[in-house]
Amino acid sequence: MATREISSTGGRLLVSEDDGLIQARGVRYATADRFAPPVPVAVSPDLVDATARGPACPQLPSRLGFITGPLVDELDTSEQCQVLSVTAPADATDLPVMVWLHGGAYVSGSGEAAKYDADALVREGRVVVVRVSYRLGILGFLNLADAGCDNLGLQDQIAALRWVQNNIAAFGGDPRRVTVFGQSAGGYSALALMMCPETQTLFSRAILQSAPLGVHGVDRTAMVAAMRESALARLSGVAPGTADIGLLMEAQVAALNAAAPFGMIGKMPFAPTVEQAPMGAAMTSAASRVEILVGYTRDDALPFVMLDQRGARLRRLGAVGAAASSAAGRLITRQMFGAPALALAASWRAAGGRAHTYRVDWTPGPFGACHCIEVPLLLGSRETWSDAPMLGSDGVDDELAARVRTQWSAFAHGC
Repeated sequence: MATREISSTGGRLLVSEDDGLIQARGVRYATADRFAPPVPVAVSPDLVDATARGPACPQLPSRLGFITGPLVDELDTSEQCQVLSVTAPADATDLPVMVWLHGGAYVSGSGEAAKYDADALVREGRVVVVRVSYRLGILGFLNLADAGCDNLGLQDQIAALRWVQNNIAAFGGDPRRVTVFGQSAGGYSALALMMCPETQTLFSRAILQSAPLGVHGVDRTAMVAAMRESALARLSGVAPGTADIGLLMEAQVAALNAAAPFGMIGKMPFAPTVEQAPMGAAMTSAASRVEILVGYTRDDALPFVMLDQRGARLRRLGAVGAAASSAAGRLITRQMFGAPALALAASWRAAGGRAHTYRVDWTPGPFGACHCIEVPLLLGSRETWSDAPMLGSDGVDDELAARVRTQWSAFAHGC
C-alpha cells in the first residue's frame, strides 16, 4: 500500500493509496468540549496520519444489531468523535461528492464502520464519498448544560459539510456538486440540514433513505423536558460536564425511559429540533434549491414491531402470529415511512422543487425488505455484511447492488 500527502485546512494529511483509490480515514473536521458547539480543527504543523479508522461516539449497543450484525465493535470510542473518512479515485478531478450520514436513531453507529466503506460506490460511480461521524444521544441531542443548545450533533454535521466545502477539491471532488445521503436517522438528518440557513450553499442534492418522516412536525417540547429532568435526576447532583461517560450512559437510559410514554416520537427521542410546519418557509426555500430522492423499504417497520413486547408475543404464536406481525409492520411502515415519503415528494414538487421516489422490495432473508436492507447494496462489501442476519444465507446480491450504486451515483451526477 502506497501513501500520499494531501493538504487540508487542518494541515497535511498522510492518506493511503491502493488499487486505484485514495483513502483518508479518521480525519478530524472539528473539536468540541462536552455540551459545547463544534470548533473547526486547528492547523497542525505536523503531518497528520489519516490511514487508520477514527473513533465512534460513546454509545450503547444498537437495538437493530439482531438484523444488521455488529457495526462499531471494532472501533474505539471517544467524545472527540468529530471525524470523517474520504474515499476517492486516485485520478479524480472535479467529481461529484456524496456525503454519507449514518443511521442509528441518533444513539448508535459511526461513519467509520467497515460496513459503510464506499470502495465499490466510488469505483463504479466515479464519485468522491465522505462518511461523517457525529455526536450521538445525550452528548449530541440532549444538552444537560445548556437547554437552549440541543442540536450539537446536527451542528457537527454542518461543520463536516463546511470541511467538505473547504477541502474536497484536494481529493478531486467538486464542492459545487455535493449530495447528502443518509439512512434512517441519517436520512432525517438530511431533511433537518435542509432546514438550516447555514447549509444553503453546502449541498444541492439529498437522498433520504427510510427516514422516519412520520415523526417530523410533531411537537417534542414536553417529551424533551421530561427526558432532561430524568437524565439530570440520574446524575444525582454530579455536574453534567464532569460526569464520567458510564454515568452519562445511565442518564441516557433514564431519558429514553422517560420518552417511552410519548407515543411514536418516543421511539426516536433523540433527534434534531427543526421547523415544525410540514411545508413552512424553511422547507419551501429548501425545495427551491435542493433536488431530493426519497424512499423506503417495503417492511421498514418490521424490526421495530419485533422489538415491541406486543410484536414479540405475536411472533410466539407461530405462522399466524408471524403473519399478523408482518401485517402490523406493513401498516406502521406506511404510517412512519411510506406515506410521509410520498407526501414530502408531492409537497416538494408543489413548491417548485424536483423530487423522486423509490421503494425497495428486495427480500434476501427472514426479515423481509426490512429497515437497513438497502445499505449493503450501496456500502460495505459482501464480506463486511456476511454476519448480517437480515441478508439470510445468500448475502448481498452483487448484480442488484451494482444497479443500486449506479442509480445513486447517477443522481449525484445529475443524471
